[in-house]
Amino acid sequence: MASIKDVAKVAKVSTATVSHVINGTRYVAKETKDKVFLAMKELDYKPNLVAKSLRSRKSMIIGLIVPMQYTDTSNFFFMSIANGIETIVKQQGYNLILGNSHENIQTEIEQIKLFNSQLIDGLIIAPTADNVEPYLEHFSGEYPVVFIDRKPVGYNGDLVIADSYSSTLEAITLLMKKDHKKIGFITGQLGISTSDERLAAYKKAYEQNDLPIDNLCIKEGESCFDGGYKFAEELVENQNITAIFVANNVMTMGALRYLNENHLKVPDDIAIIGFDDYDWMKITSPPISVIKQPSFEMGEEAVRILLERIENGKEYEGEQVLLPSEFISRKSV
Repeated sequence: MASIKDVAKVAKVSTATVSHVINGTRYVAKETKDKVFLAMKELDYKPNLVAKSLRSRKSMIIGLIVPMQYTDTSNFFFMSIANGIETIVKQQGYNLILGNSHENIQTEIEQIKLFNSQLIDGLIIAPTADNVEPYLEHFSGEYPVVFIDRKPVGYNGDLVIADSYSSTLEAITLLMKKDHKKIGFITGQLGISTSDERLAAYKKAYEQNDLPIDNLCIKEGESCFDGGYKFAEELVENQNITAIFVANNVMTMGALRYLNENHLKVPDDIAIIGFDDYDWMKITSPPISVIKQPSFEMGEEAVRILLERIENGKEYEGEQVLLPSEFISRKSV
């Protein structure tokens, strides 16, 4: 097995510098850090985390809880966030443990209790509850926490979210400029901050254009493929819509399946805008217009804040980061 001396030799730095990079005990220039990390990767060197934990009273473990379903593509979004997190934590010598709440608050609480017992150094969580109270009751208080993607009511701590309100407003407004007056809106369950703000943007677009809102054109339900399919069917067959806005990626796929099966041409018969930008959306015929969220960057920002709390012992500040989303208009409108 490679030793710290081997890493120092390959990186052409001192063993003390390698130690400072691994333990974060002194400032090291980025160029030097990169040399050390490259040497560690080349030699497959793993720091002795047990010894390090005993010296520093740290476990070198970060917990991540996300609400994924085994059967839907929301996994893509949250796994992209996890990717951004893991990229940074590995560079800093930490390990990442992933927990899945399955969009269930009780499962989420059990995951938090499990992490409490494993003496993690910090936690990043995409919450399922609409209020902060369940979390305040069950967090141990012995590690810092950063919330991502969603903001429960009453939460004032560290947070990283994307601004999907502005891009949704832009997308709905574009549909209206193209003379779509009756626009169907498909969303997962409301009460989650991201779903609520997208619906608020939809309603704002109607208000700004002096158009009446037809509540029968707003479809809310479980965020799943079948839900997107069923709601698209209801909107097309019962509400005579000319466009659909789908507020999450898995329901976008379901809605598209319905349109394809029923030979409805996009955008001639129905215009459609979806959420999140994956490769398949660029190669459909026509390519799908989307709201692109900065998922990877959200992960990076969340772990930056968390490591700052862990490494520097910074007191609670409640840093709240709002990253911009982007409306990408393609031929589906």
